[in-house]
Amino acid sequence: MDAKKTTMFIGIMALAGVCGAATAQDAGLKGTWQVTARATTVAPDASGAIVTAAGADSGLDVAVSDSTVPTLGFTYFVTDHVAVEAILGTSKHTIKAVGTGTNVEVHETWVLPPVITAQYHFNTGGKVSPYLGAGINYMSWYGGKDLNGFKVRLKSSLGTAVQAGANVKLKDNLVLNIDYKKVFYSTDAKINSGALSSDVTLDPSVVSIGLGYRF
Repeated sequence: MDAKKTTMFIGIMALAGVCGAATAQDAGLKGTWQVTARATTVAPDASGAIVTAAGADSGLDVAVSDSTVPTLGFTYFVTDHVAVEAILGTSKHTIKAVGTGTNVEVHETWVLPPVITAQYHFNTGGKVSPYLGAGINYMSWYGGKDLNGFKVRLKSSLGTAVQAGANVKLKDNLVLNIDYKKVFYSTDAKINSGALSSDVTLDPSVVSIGLGYRF
């Protein structure tokens, strides 16, 4: 999902929240925990030219596969509207070098990408409660497997994230959760001990749906 679509999605969620807030009272969520089990698709919007040690363009770019995995979200309501969420999960991705006449897998890797966001929830007493959030993430790469004679090393580092979603009340303590995060993240990739390298922008869209339980 590109930046324009991300902005439109967040704007729609915010408008829904403002409109809904005028028609329902607060739910009294201060001090409440919400644990959410989700199915999550991590879809990198990867870009990055592969260059030689001398800085010459190799004509190849980096491509990274999508991954769908189970995740858990832990949300604590500091007030009736303000909450903090941490998500936990891990996903596996295949990295390719692509170009004219070239499409070769160079590496498989797992990533542990915890995201922590501060959220504002609208219409907390209504059937549908949209929310917006922003925060940070840390991409930790592990369990890498080199492919086709390439040796790839990825640098773990921090990124930022924005978020929009909604909780739909099903029962007193049970909600249907729909969540979208856009993570802004870049990493350095070293190939064959630095003979090739790439400053890779990943910027994954993280799309989730699941059930949340409040207590």
